[in-house]
Amino acid sequence: MARKTSASNVIDKRTLEMVLSDQREELEMRRGKHLCRRFEEKLIDLNSPQAQVVIGVRRSGKSTLCFQALENAGVRYAYVDFDDERFDAMKAQQLNDVLEVLYKIYGDFEYLFFDEIQNVDGWHLFVNRLLRKQMHVVITGSNAKLLSSELATHLSGRAKEIHLYPFSFAEHCAMTNVDIKSKTTKAEAFRRAAFDKYMMSGGFPELLAIADTRTYIKDLVDNILRRDIEQRYKIAYKEAFEQMANHLLNESPATVVTTDLAKGFHIKSEHTVKNYVGFLRQAFLLVGIKKFAFKSKIRISQEKVYAVDVAMMNQRDNAFSGENLGWRLETIVLLHLMRKCKVNGYDVYYLNERSGECDFLVSKGNTVLQAIQVSYDISNDKTRKREIAGLLLASSLTKCKNLMLLTDHDYADIEHEGHRIAVRPVYDWCVEELVMGE
Repeated sequence: MARKTSASNVIDKRTLEMVLSDQREELEMRRGKHLCRRFEEKLIDLNSPQAQVVIGVRRSGKSTLCFQALENAGVRYAYVDFDDERFDAMKAQQLNDVLEVLYKIYGDFEYLFFDEIQNVDGWHLFVNRLLRKQMHVVITGSNAKLLSSELATHLSGRAKEIHLYPFSFAEHCAMTNVDIKSKTTKAEAFRRAAFDKYMMSGGFPELLAIADTRTYIKDLVDNILRRDIEQRYKIAYKEAFEQMANHLLNESPATVVTTDLAKGFHIKSEHTVKNYVGFLRQAFLLVGIKKFAFKSKIRISQEKVYAVDVAMMNQRDNAFSGENLGWRLETIVLLHLMRKCKVNGYDVYYLNERSGECDFLVSKGNTVLQAIQVSYDISNDKTRKREIAGLLLASSLTKCKNLMLLTDHDYADIEHEGHRIAVRPVYDWCVEELVMGE
């Protein structure tokens, strides 16, 4: 624990130097390790006068991404991890002391790399001052609201947000030496086997080197719920909140009905339930999409939520629903769509009408660019007809002609009632490059 003066509760500079020196050693240990090159590295603009802000769920690889971007650019930078427990008492007014100590440790530098800076109240004032002095700043954070609200209020126009999710399937293959381009029988079989593993184990980078994945995910979820949410937002009904959070992860994908959740977990107010779900999204445990409608009022209601990674669907105590392969496949598709849409400026919705439903609509403004259905197995004629009917409904309502049916293994181009439907296996579809500007 950091030593603090009893009068002011301020960390002394000697302790600051010790902590920051320790962190520099940890940074040095990353050099020489085999690290995955991630697409999002291209989005970090180190020449920009804006702060580059990488946000996402804990353990998704945010700090590694920033480390690689800075290292590959060959720039001089200093590093601070504010998620260090020795910085629990850190206040914004002491950040200038941190800067002074960094100059002592690193010498001169042009870039500052701040990990989890939202842990320090008032951090935005310090960063704003650095930007005015033309210092380049790279930031990571695992809480969307604390970062985004401060960015919008105090750093408007001075920050660029980059969303990072756990490994995509293509990144999983890169780290396990699986060929994603070759079309040989052998390569196809290895890719297929890799996807089966990925669909069950998920994409958290550290899981590739950990045998006890269940304990890892349980501890990660507990840490996010208790430290990032309960402590930060002063949750009054902790047990009910945790039960609701685990229920939503178990049932993912699930449509949020606040009345049902309030009744099921004995929470008095629907408004409280709405806040709780919001906290889970802000901490990136859940990813939410809205119901498609041309009226904005309808779009902001009936949110559908997904786990941020399939590992969270079943690698926890009392998790029974995560073995559903159809739900897991749908979650992988949604997360890949979110990666692509964040890059290209698109939105993702789901369609649910009395006459049928479609899993995903990808739109730009009011123009629907693609309708996608996801089904693990369409060998059953009833299932096949239902999925196609959903695509035809989406096309009828939105005038979209780009229709796709994603499955576990099928590959075909079919014609149905004058519509062309591309049927593709998810393991092929989700290794396509996330090209910007498409």
